Amino acid sequence: MKLAIKNMVCNRCILVISQELKKVRLKATAISLGEVELTKEPTPNQLEKFRSNIAALGFELLDDSKKQLTEKIKNIIITQIHHSDKVSKYNFSQILSEQLKKDYCYLSNLFSEVEGITIEKYIINQKVEKVKELLVYGQLTLSEIADKLGYSSVAHLSAQFKKVTNQTPSHFKNIGKSRRKPLDEV
Repeated sequence: MKLAIKNMVCNRCILVISQELKKVRLKATAISLGEVELTKEPTPNQLEKFRSNIAALGFELLDDSKKQLTEKIKNIIITQIHHSDKVSKYNFSQILSEQLKKDYCYLSNLFSEVEGITIEKYIINQKVEKVKELLVYGQLTLSEIADKLGYSSVAHLSAQFKKVTNQTPSHFKNIGKSRRKPLDEV
């Protein structure tokens, strides 16, 4: 049986979910961002206890198939932007369609309906958060960051960053860490 879980955005989230499964005596054959594959069907009591435990930690067990698919879209985007060495040269519409075996137009409309923003806006927000992270670390130049995240130029990155944050990347770098958001709040 598979469970879909909202707000799983990093490896620590996977660890936390794993610990919560153990607390309710459930075993997983696989745990990935946004998804848990269980070895057997949970009892209603186990499922409700698990739901309650993870809700207290900021996660949500998703029952609705639209929400589950939307969470898969988010996890693919987060993985591409935050957990890859370099953002793929392919466009996200192609990546999402291939990985989810669905037409991009359908995915785009569904995502907008469930999340209230477009996939494109979500991708931009994720990229801007990654730029913030990389600026705070200070190990890469703006040109290297632009290349790493698949921007066509530093000017494009800077314009998008300013549009989202109302400040330039260099100004953000000067004011630092206090302005970053956790991924599940983006």
